[in-house]
Amino acid sequence: AHSLPEPATHPAPPALRGDDGALLPQTDAKPMIDSAWGRSVGPTLFEAIVRDDATLARPLFFPVEAYAQVKAIERPERDWKLRLLAAFERSIHDYHHRLGTDATSARFVALDVPEARARWMKPGSEGNRLGYYRVLRSQLRYQDAKGREHQLELTSLISWRGEWYIVHLDGFK
Repeated sequence: AHSLPEPATHPAPPALRGDDGALLPQTDAKPMIDSAWGRSVGPTLFEAIVRDDATLARPLFFPVEAYAQVKAIERPERDWKLRLLAAFERSIHDYHHRLGTDATSARFVALDVPEARARWMKPGSEGNRLGYYRVLRSQLRYQDAKGREHQLELTSLISWRGEWYIVHLDGFK
């Protein structure tokens, strides 16, 4: 078994609140995976999967404060925690097991986000109050210890203030 190196440092998540402490509003800025934040998504997520530690990838997950603003449902914070975050954490664990017994030898290759297929989801669609960009079926590529390439799906990314966040990793649950 390989020992794990110290966790890598990753950029701080984008600001959710202004200087006055108020939640910054959603924007219609189209996110790009090549932003400083976007470039950290793949390596950070992969590290969380290798370590079987969803807390490392938690900053990549759509923020609860934003979800409460976006969704036109009763008790959005409860839905976020009990359904979305719980599924995300299970998916991290499931993906870790897919890496096999030599998970620490796996190496991140790339995160392929089909941004050309990103769609603006208008208010009223998907039970939302606010619009956002959504892109489906991104692929996290990695190599196993034998150099073979594999993929793990990021089923749904959505935007908040011009940055991509993960909502569903392995299907819609």
